[in-house]
Amino acid sequence: MHAGAVEVPYASLEPATLRAVVEEFITRAATDYGAHEKTLEEKIADVMRQLRRGEAAVVFDSQTNTVNIVRTPARRPATS
Repeated sequence: MHAGAVEVPYASLEPATLRAVVEEFITRAATDYGAHEKTLEEKIADVMRQLRRGEAAVVFDSQTNTVNIVRTPARRPATS
């Protein structure tokens, strides 16, 4: 992420807004799902699961005034 990018907690978005962000991300991303193409609803569920698990994040870029969904770096388990 660059200086103008800010992570937006996905849970802070209204459900309809979050769905619109996820759907727009999916429909503009050229993603290959292999031999079995997934439905839009399956793709939305996949992205929502990644957001809940912390594997992806919603990011607002103030330089371009755009919202994107990005993969997050692998998180290491906390050590005591």
